[in-house]
Amino acid sequence: MALVTVALLQLVSHGSDQEENLRKGEAFCRQARDRGADIALFPEMWNIGYTLPKPDDLSGRRDLHRQAIDTGGPFVSHFQTLARELRMAIALTYLQAWECAPRCTVSLFDRHGALRLTYAKVHTCDFDTEIALTPGNDFCVCSLDTAAGEVKVGAMICFDREFPESARILMLQGAELILTPNSCELEQNRLTQFRTRACENMLGVAMANYAAPQENGHSVAYDGIAFDEHEGSRDMCLVEAGADEGVYLAHFDMDRLRRYRSTEGWGNAYRKPRCYGLLISEVVEPPFIRADARR
Repeated sequence: MALVTVALLQLVSHGSDQEENLRKGEAFCRQARDRGADIALFPEMWNIGYTLPKPDDLSGRRDLHRQAIDTGGPFVSHFQTLARELRMAIALTYLQAWECAPRCTVSLFDRHGALRLTYAKVHTCDFDTEIALTPGNDFCVCSLDTAAGEVKVGAMICFDREFPESARILMLQGAELILTPNSCELEQNRLTQFRTRACENMLGVAMANYAAPQENGHSVAYDGIAFDEHEGSRDMCLVEAGADEGVYLAHFDMDRLRRYRSTEGWGNAYRKPRCYGLLISEVVEPPFIRADARR
């Protein structure tokens, strides 16, 4: 079996204390590697523990700019070096310095310390604190070298997963596994959405959330294989954490997933794109008009 193990780092942050977050993040990465992980996945915006100002807090927004860091800066480079030392890929999340306003970003370093992708959250929560951020403008997939061979990996962040288009585009770009940093309550409806993304695209999904009391934990992974070899329904859940801090491991059988993807009817097998033109229309009709929405 070509098993790829993703460690969901379900943590409580030290808020905006970046030095403490760095130390804690390293310690949990080392624990993940000791337990055999191929990839370590952080919750959303780890360097500042997802501490954002309220939309009307102008002083807080100025502070936010000062807390933003560069992809090539010491915080991110520390984990790049750590990935090389541990021979483990690390999906590090952070508030990325950007022109005008910072971005909510994840960078994936492979087990050799090479930067494989940097993705900025496309679907920012413009109805809340993330109005202070610059949205990303694209989705991307990379080839990740693992001990089990090459895996096509994409990323989406928190609110992105609530839009089926995010995972769909990643699937169309060849993703077999989607890494999803998160920072919000994971209740049954959001978990069901996430399970559906795995099922409808026939790919693995892994999500790391903050532990209680910062959020409610429930970091989760689904392998995307909805039916067994005898067409019997099966539970796709590989792991679902409780509320507590910890390293939670999800073992993805890539060989089995690839066999499944080559025969079943979801993904891109029977789609009818010629009928989907309205999906890219920018016209918004009631009841979905929102004054704070950015297109």
